[in-house]
Parts: sequence; C-alpha cells; structure tokens
Amino acid sequence: MKVIDTAIADVKLIEPTVHGDDRGFFMETWHQERFEEQVTGKSTRFVQDNHSKSKHGTLRGLHIQTENTQGKLVRVVSGEVFDVAVDLRKNSPTFGHWVGEYLSAENKRQLWIPAGFAHGFYVTSEEAEFVYKCTDYYAQNAEVCIAWNDPDIGIEWPVMVMEHINISIKDDKALTMNEVLCNVSFM
Repeated sequence: MKVIDTAIADVKLIEPTVHGDDRGFFMETWHQERFEEQVTGKSTRFVQDNHSKSKHGTLRGLHIQTENTQGKLVRVVSGEVFDVAVDLRKNSPTFGHWVGEYLSAENKRQLWIPAGFAHGFYVTSEEAEFVYKCTDYYAQNAEVCIAWNDPDIGIEWPVMVMEHINISIKDDKALTMNEVLCNVSFM
C-alpha cells in the first residue's frame, strides 16, 4: 500500500495495491502489521465495522463522540464521496483545521482518521456505499454533531446547489464547533 500525507499530519490517505486483469481485481483492504508500521506507528485495534448506503446529495456529519472516541479507517465500495475530517484535539497545532478527500469505488482509496477528529462525508455520485472500521464502539449518548457549514471551520464542500443537500434531523440541529467545545469536555 502507498501512504500519502494530507494537510494534517495524522490523517493519512491510503492507496492499496490493486491486482487486476480482464476478470476483475484483488486488493488487500486491511493488514494489521503494515497499518501499524506505515500509518499509525502504534498498536491499533478495530472493534466495529460499519456500512452505510446513501443517495446523491446526502451529507452525513460532522460527528464525533465525547466518550469512546473513535479512530476510523474509511473507504467507499460503490460510488463516490467527498470525505472530511476536522481536527478537534485541543492541543494540536492543526486544531480546527479540516482535510477533505474524494474516496470512490474507482480510486479505491482509504482515509485514516484518528480519534479526536469530527468526521463527515457528502455523496457526489448517484449513490454511494461507505464502509469503515472503528477503534471504539458507537456510543449514541456521547455522539455530538457539529454543523457541516460552520463558518469557523470553513469546509469547502463540493456542493453545487444548496437545495439538493439531504441531511438528517440530528445534523440539521447540529451545533457550531465553538458551542460544542464550550459545553463538552473531551480530547
């Protein structure tokens, strides 16, 4: 696999080695030793795998847990998304900064998002299936939603027409990053 640095040092873009011919392809999507050696530099344990399917224009996030903070290894198995990670680690030199990458079934890229980052994605294809591994369990009572369009974060989403954004009720009621940080103690 090829590991590519992003604008935030701890967030890594991973390009797997793909072996293909006229029959199809094969790729290794997870290898514990290589991941720890080339990506995190430390022991990493995944405890939960998730899979979602979303229609074009769906925006999920920005989500983070105040307890059971999760590192995530994310990829797309069908379609394309613009995937975003926002650094909420208070002592980080990149606190409040964001990274966005296109992940698709075609490019087969994965994104490593360490614990302490809010995460979200926007579906740019007709639909997309998104799969990810988590380093801790989902804790609904500890989940916090940060507004996808928070001007203090300033994410440049690839959204052409604002009326076409499809978000959940919880994401529609999301707080700003500053509201979250004033009311919640984590990281």
